[in-house]
Amino acid sequence: MQPLAERLRPQTLDDYIGQKHLVGENAVLRKMIESGNLSSFILWGPPGVGKTTLAHIIANQLKRPFYTLSAVNSGVKDVREVIEKAKSSKFFSQANPILFIDEIHRFSKSQQDSLLGAVEQGIVTLIGATTENPSFEIITPLLSRCQVYVLQPLGKNDLLELAHRAITTDYELKQRDITIAEDEALLRFAGGDARKLLNIIDLMCQTDASEKVVITNESVVEGLQQNPMAYDKNGEMHYDIISAFIKSVRGSDPDAAIYWLARMVVGGEDPKFIARRLVILASEDIGLANPNALLLANACFDALQKIGWPEGRIILAETTIYLATSPKSNSAYLSIDEAIAKVKETGNLPVPLHLRNAPTKLMKELNYGKEYKYAHDFENHFVEQQYLPSELKHEKFWKPQDNPAEKKLDEYLKRLKDKNL
Repeated sequence: MQPLAERLRPQTLDDYIGQKHLVGENAVLRKMIESGNLSSFILWGPPGVGKTTLAHIIANQLKRPFYTLSAVNSGVKDVREVIEKAKSSKFFSQANPILFIDEIHRFSKSQQDSLLGAVEQGIVTLIGATTENPSFEIITPLLSRCQVYVLQPLGKNDLLELAHRAITTDYELKQRDITIAEDEALLRFAGGDARKLLNIIDLMCQTDASEKVVITNESVVEGLQQNPMAYDKNGEMHYDIISAFIKSVRGSDPDAAIYWLARMVVGGEDPKFIARRLVILASEDIGLANPNALLLANACFDALQKIGWPEGRIILAETTIYLATSPKSNSAYLSIDEAIAKVKETGNLPVPLHLRNAPTKLMKELNYGKEYKYAHDFENHFVEQQYLPSELKHEKFWKPQDNPAEKKLDEYLKRLKDKNL
């Protein structure tokens, strides 16, 4: 029997739950579909929010030939074969066939290059689906030929509507008396993912053989503990595992961090996905407490692209252990967010005159750059002067944290200022 998520897959836009900003009344995708003028686009969003379903609905509604490839197991040869099929099946004045590529971010540069001509010449209309930022993963020439539409995690009301639909309309489930008495755990574990939600409901009904099934917070937690979902690089626990990995590194537990790394390696996770998270971790959670962490994380990312798999796992392991055992600081992360909040609050405050650039005579006459003190002309290459806008001159955005490296930086600045008094 098909899984509940497959049995409940909507066939029309009216049955599609969520993403009203794209498919609601007068929304961009709905208008495009209703007009029949479909251009190539990429759907970017987390797992279980309806990317694949939306592609199928579009093809059905427009009655276009539909070809699908998964970037996980398709090569350049498969891409070329599909394009040839599309060419041979297209009749004069017939609308372009749709080529749907799931996980398009996993396509290599050469695979993406092989799509360019077909998209450019209108042989196919491309719909790509990705959980990763297309700016990082899709080559510029292909990205420039596609619109990017962002899909959001499903909200509480969307998920509850989906749950109600499942227990009242699914042929198998409506044969039984199913009640959702409590929904907090159901929604929490679903995490905005429709597939997860339906899988949990399916699991609750499979593990309870009685005619009457009551879903509670306790039954959901107990059921998931007894039947942990297998790691699925396509989405099921993709974000849960990476979350555990990040939190273990942040929490300075190298053993747990290596375990979660192993789970991702065995599960077939994209090594670049892991390496990118390590680079972010090095800045966000270690930062100035050990600036070498960012250098190592960046070197890890570069080395992975040169070495490849399976040896790349060793590079990832070395970096993971180093980051997990490094002192931690999020002062850089906090400082930039605090500064951004202040910019949004205060707007575009004027740059002090003495800091302004003065490339023209008029600007010099207006005192641009006048009285600026060139730091290198002073002892210790430091001179006290105002660098912030006048309205913010007493603000402190960077607050050094309690670790040897930042204490040293803070003491250095204090010594400079003391000498300047």
